[in-house]
Amino acid sequence: MINEGDKAPNIDVNASDGSAVNLASPGAPLVLYFYPKDDTSGCTKEAQDFTELAGDFAEAGARIVGVSRDPMKKHDKFIAKYDLKVPLASDEEGRISDAFGTWVEKSMYGRKYMGMERSTFLIGKDGKVARAWRKVKVPGHAAEVLKAVKAL
Repeated sequence: MINEGDKAPNIDVNASDGSAVNLASPGAPLVLYFYPKDDTSGCTKEAQDFTELAGDFAEAGARIVGVSRDPMKKHDKFIAKYDLKVPLASDEEGRISDAFGTWVEKSMYGRKYMGMERSTFLIGKDGKVARAWRKVKVPGHAAEVLKAVKAL
């Protein structure tokens, strides 16, 4: 599990916009947000919130990448359907979510299952995790992350 102050893992992430970034040396502040599933209400709202503030994040010099275990084909449909302006990365093998400790046991209606914990990590340009938000509630979250980026 990755915590604030830890070095991000040396993993290359390929995003839907064709860009790639190494988490251990992103070169600029990087917002890596983990979400459970494309095209569900909470995940759609979170992606729309980050999209709405994408210009402000860019102005602050930060990149945003959303991560779920959905395949890239599903990401492409999700991006097109909602005109999202933030790139998404597929973590089908679970390398990224396992490294960050975001693939966790969940419980719904008494049934236990494994799923993605909604979490966000702000990685500094040096590859160190400056902030970590776990068990994120969507309303106001993107604005709170932007505030943290500006404070770097």
